[in-house]
Amino acid sequence: MHRIQQLAAEVLGQVESGRTLTEALAQAQRQSADLTAQERAALQDICYGSLRQLARLRFWLRRLVPKALPDAQLERVLQVAFYQLVYTRAADYAVVNEAVKLAERLARGKFKALVNGVLRNFLRQREEMLRLAQKDLEAATNHPRWWVKAIQQAYPQEWSSILEWNNSHPPMTLRVNVLKSTVAAYLAQLEALGMGATALDDASGILLDKPVNVRELPGFADGVVSVQDWGAQQAARLLDLHAGQRVLDACAAPGGKTCHMLEMADVEMTALDIDPQRLQRVAENLQRGGLHANLHAADAGQAADWWDGKPFDRILADVPCSASGVVRRHPDIKWLRRPGDFATLAAQQAQMVDTLWGLLAPGGKMLYATCSIFPEENQQQLAAFLARHADAECLNQQQLLPCERHDGFYYALLAKH
Repeated sequence: MHRIQQLAAEVLGQVESGRTLTEALAQAQRQSADLTAQERAALQDICYGSLRQLARLRFWLRRLVPKALPDAQLERVLQVAFYQLVYTRAADYAVVNEAVKLAERLARGKFKALVNGVLRNFLRQREEMLRLAQKDLEAATNHPRWWVKAIQQAYPQEWSSILEWNNSHPPMTLRVNVLKSTVAAYLAQLEALGMGATALDDASGILLDKPVNVRELPGFADGVVSVQDWGAQQAARLLDLHAGQRVLDACAAPGGKTCHMLEMADVEMTALDIDPQRLQRVAENLQRGGLHANLHAADAGQAADWWDGKPFDRILADVPCSASGVVRRHPDIKWLRRPGDFATLAAQQAQMVDTLWGLLAPGGKMLYATCSIFPEENQQQLAAFLARHADAECLNQQQLLPCERHDGFYYALLAKH
């Protein structure tokens, strides 16, 4: 167990230094190829869970060890152990013993007694520690204080439930490829395999009762079904697609929305992403679904580098954002973001949509999309855009908040006169 604790502590350290959880965990798993499937699952659970509960873990550490330890890695070992003691079924004695062994290895025994004492003290005071955490704003919500205040201001009625959903495990939702099956037919296949599921709509959305490995999904390898949040599925539906249209997906990776649009209508699709490696994910998803798009590794905001001069009938502007609506899938986001990030993101978003607007044909439609719930990136961005462009009209805007069925997304459908 101490090896899993060590890897998890190392992943937390990398996230604290600014790396994403996805990258840090992938590297840890690559470097530990001999881990069993059970060990890999345990590592993932501890890393995701520790970041979901990070404010609480830090709170307990400071209550029990008021001064920072000389070795930051030891602090992370204690945080991981706290998580295991409270949120997993691991035996208390095993967690403590393995953490002590790890401390002995990391600091040559210098802090062995301290780690042992802290964890045993925590076990004696566990109920009191849980009670005290509920009285601290950050520890109670497991979000940075500034984030809590911003959500309270934006959503005075819903703020508490938003933060609770952010700390929950995300649902697993599917998108049925309407070119190959139907929701009713696929539900029947799942039922025959003993997989519980619910239709979210008649078009393509299905919510699984329990997450499964994609390899267990019937027809997944053949593109019959894909994993895509139900909120994300709304993008293709809002764009009012028709056969023969020229369509641009401006920030396409990993390709879920690109494929969904091609499944809905026989359009001429151009898909961009600034990252060639991420664009490869788009290519793989297209191949799995038997779909075609013109792919370009390019910056959507630098049209001269890739645009052929022919205007588009539809544009999906899924712009870079804080990703504050998908925190439960990426719990590192709430710890990596800073209040000052929004000014930088707003400038990037404005520059991108202004450029893309110039590529849209008169009478065409552009969907401004984010996976954010902060007004600075959504309603305020829309108002500023409309003030800059007299030929733009907003036909529809939706702010989806995290809930049991979907993550947080924002959409604004714009028509060009």
